[in-house]
Amino acid sequence: MNLIYLTIIFPLLGFLLLSFSNGYYSERISSLIGVSSIGLSGIITILVGYSFFLNNQVIYSQILWNWMHIGNFNVSIKLILDGLSLAMLSVVTGVGFLIHLFSSWYMQGKEGYSRFFAYTNLFVASMIILILADNLLLMFLGWECVGFCSYLLIGFYYSNLNNCKAAIKAFVTTRIGDVFLIIAIIMIYNTMGTINFLDISKLAISNFSINDYKIHIITMLLLLGAVGKSAQLPLQTWLPDAMVGPTPVSALIHAATMVTAGVYLIVRTHSLFLLTPEILNLVGIIGAFTLMIASFSALVQADIKRILAYSTMSQIGYMFLSLGLRAWNSAVFHLITHAFFKALLFLSAGSLITYCNHEQNIYKMGGLKKSLPFLYMCFLVGGSSLSSVPLITAGFYSKKNIIFSTLTNNNISLMSICLFGSLLTAIYTFRMIFTIFHGRKKIILKPCDHGINYYIPLFALLLLSTCIGGLFRPPLGAVFPKNNFNETGAWILEIISSILIFTGIAIAAVLFSKKYNVINKIINSYLSNFFCILWYKSWGFDWIYDKLFVKTYLLVAFLLRSDPLNTLFDYLGSFLCFINNRLLIIENGYLRWYILSMSIGALAMLIFILTS
Repeated sequence: MNLIYLTIIFPLLGFLLLSFSNGYYSERISSLIGVSSIGLSGIITILVGYSFFLNNQVIYSQILWNWMHIGNFNVSIKLILDGLSLAMLSVVTGVGFLIHLFSSWYMQGKEGYSRFFAYTNLFVASMIILILADNLLLMFLGWECVGFCSYLLIGFYYSNLNNCKAAIKAFVTTRIGDVFLIIAIIMIYNTMGTINFLDISKLAISNFSINDYKIHIITMLLLLGAVGKSAQLPLQTWLPDAMVGPTPVSALIHAATMVTAGVYLIVRTHSLFLLTPEILNLVGIIGAFTLMIASFSALVQADIKRILAYSTMSQIGYMFLSLGLRAWNSAVFHLITHAFFKALLFLSAGSLITYCNHEQNIYKMGGLKKSLPFLYMCFLVGGSSLSSVPLITAGFYSKKNIIFSTLTNNNISLMSICLFGSLLTAIYTFRMIFTIFHGRKKIILKPCDHGINYYIPLFALLLLSTCIGGLFRPPLGAVFPKNNFNETGAWILEIISSILIFTGIAIAAVLFSKKYNVINKIINSYLSNFFCILWYKSWGFDWIYDKLFVKTYLLVAFLLRSDPLNTLFDYLGSFLCFINNRLLIIENGYLRWYILSMSIGALAMLIFILTS
């Protein structure tokens, strides 16, 4: 396990080699460096994981060097390996490798080939630092680097101004959460005298009570940090716009790295959240609301990547909901299966967009089932797993645990939202699939050459999105406290959930067919049009934030365009210059003037002495 640091070194080395090449490497060499660096990290992960299980899952830590030492404040570059970090590391390196391998095909012939792999290598290295960090400060380093890399990759095609705006929007929005996170880290150190995760867990259990207001403030700040990075309400607006980057970037952000960081933060600091049940309830409520608004928005989108983006928001909402119910294992398990089927869907979408001459509007596609049978299978399996089709998909095994946790906590409201969310997920997912692959063909496909770097990632993710992926169980027994859930009634929920999923698929088929006049009248009604516009515009959050924050900022900037403070200092400078110019008059070089000045000064002093 002492090789764990190599999982970071290899991607960093790949980033440095590609960065200093200045684009002189050929595409073959660039892809070899970019893909093999992640592949080597994956191999090290397998070796480390084997050693971890061989040593009975004992927590392992590795100190690389001392980072800061100021008085009593001592921070080391220290890595930790437990069941949670191993599960996350496996997802990041495994799914990340498949995405990189697919990217070597997808990015062929495109500008910035080596630059792309340099950014993605740094992205993966940053995420690995985040999940292996032993302390909050080192984790924050990875956290910030992940945000910076997302900015670079979202704005990868920087010649388009809209892409640059989307990158800035993502960067600024996530920075809001990051500010709260760094305040939380400072408060944790001031309160506990440490920022090490293991020490925080021990102190939280032994030294603090449930009613401690400082812990409430800390967990609230941690939640706000997680909300920004995981695109949850109210900081969710950056994620749909982040789709302007290359499609493999979308897969990397949504499946393996950035949006899962918020979930990881809450899970890693769960010992603090257990002391604040009110904040945990808020976590579940935020997840539930995000799940609903994202699902409704996905129902009316036409851009295939935006549909998948909203589906990511809804699935992260499921994870937050699970965290709010203390179902830590269920949240992490769904995070893993979500990485499988969401990476499959995004990579399949990237391939489809390439075939369709970069067309992303699903209504301009159609009838592609016979032309693209393999992609149809990928979408069908990935969409079924996203919708949690029972028994045969990985998503079913993870999502059913989350829904069941609502029952064991006797939370009927959240259970209803989960079940209704399953219905909506099935509707918008299969609406997308039916529109793209069934009906009349509307687009001429562009021929594409394929290689092993195209088929292996899609085929591997296809298998992992089936019940095979549902067999994976993260080794979290020693990480979280055990929940004694009573499994009575679980099968009833599974049946209800399955009925709702198949009902959603049937509704999607009916909506796609457009043969029912009653349905068409409802769809074309004024009320329906109002809600469709509202959902299409992301419930107006962008409009509200634009009026409330952006316009206010621009107004203040306009009012301060002359910079009153700077003007005040300018007047002070002008006054001093005026005095200086007047005083320079007496330095004219004439002896008679100096004698007169000295005489006047002496006379003034004599008068002052005599009168005092």
